[in-house]
Amino acid sequence: MVAKAPVYNTDGEVVEEIDLNDSIFQAPINKELVHQVVTMQLANRRRGTAHTKTRAQVRGGGRKPWRQKGLGRARVGTIRSPLWRGGGITFGPQARDFGYRMPRKARRAALKSVLSSRFQEGAIKVIQEWDLPQPRTKSVVEALNNLDSQRALIVTGENDMALYKSTRNIPGVSTKRARDVSVYDIMSHKHLVLTRSAVPVVEEVLSGG
Repeated sequence: MVAKAPVYNTDGEVVEEIDLNDSIFQAPINKELVHQVVTMQLANRRRGTAHTKTRAQVRGGGRKPWRQKGLGRARVGTIRSPLWRGGGITFGPQARDFGYRMPRKARRAALKSVLSSRFQEGAIKVIQEWDLPQPRTKSVVEALNNLDSQRALIVTGENDMALYKSTRNIPGVSTKRARDVSVYDIMSHKHLVLTRSAVPVVEEVLSGG
């Protein structure tokens, strides 16, 4: 059975119906793979800039503060010891790159899984082009209310700066280009609103496997 989706206008009225690619919107759902891809995408977002200096990296402390024997005090080789104030940090965090990559085929399969899951839940809406001559947040809010998709990821076929500027101040709403959508983007929103032109782009991107 071919997957079909109604196409809405901004008033929430159905104006047509389109066919969706079954291999993308009715694909097997692999929750474990989705979890792995989301974990990878979150790891790639980590900055990894936390850094502490070891005793070898702290400035100063090149001279032994007092002689080894004869003073009745504990032997000390440097004032930059981790035991001293102003000294190095033992086993502190070091700057590092947390990112890693998974095979493209796995990433595509995970994206198909979340799209299929959202489609089964009825959380995907296809809408006509927004056609905003200039940014207008009120119009987008009204359209999302008409679609009953208040907390949504809006996916466009190409860059739409007017739409992006209209949505950036709406809580829980984001706008992404179809080629830039990730599994985490979809999972972090309750609804997915695709423009009519975004559907063939999504199918083209995911048709490779």
